[in-house]
Amino acid sequence: MDVARTITPTQPYADVVPRVREALAGQGFGVLTEIDLTATMKQKRGADIEDFVILGACNPELAERALNVDRRVGVLLPCNVAVRAATDGTGTMVQLMNPQLLAAVTDNPDLAPIADEADRRMSAVLDTLQE
Repeated sequence: MDVARTITPTQPYADVVPRVREALAGQGFGVLTEIDLTATMKQKRGADIEDFVILGACNPELAERALNVDRRVGVLLPCNVAVRAATDGTGTMVQLMNPQLLAAVTDNPDLAPIADEADRRMSAVLDTLQE
């Protein structure tokens, strides 16, 4: 099972990040955390990397359902969405955590329908971004 699902919109990073936020909101996900990896790597390591942000996305209804099945799921929340400028200047890369990991990692079949719903919603996010 792949850890992430990836698309590469041709739009610039600065245009894609707000579109990712809108697409997540359209599927009931809020952004709980935002890590500016570019600034963090510069500050902590003195490293220059491409524009890169990690958004911690959460759908409260799905998170509650999953936590009610297995509290260990908390270590997998929120669902991370990485957005970074392509190093060759051709656009942006968007990577979403594969929601199926919730069921696979815990080996709990009761999480499968929740993972399926999260997967459906995240697929819709990707579809929106490819339009």
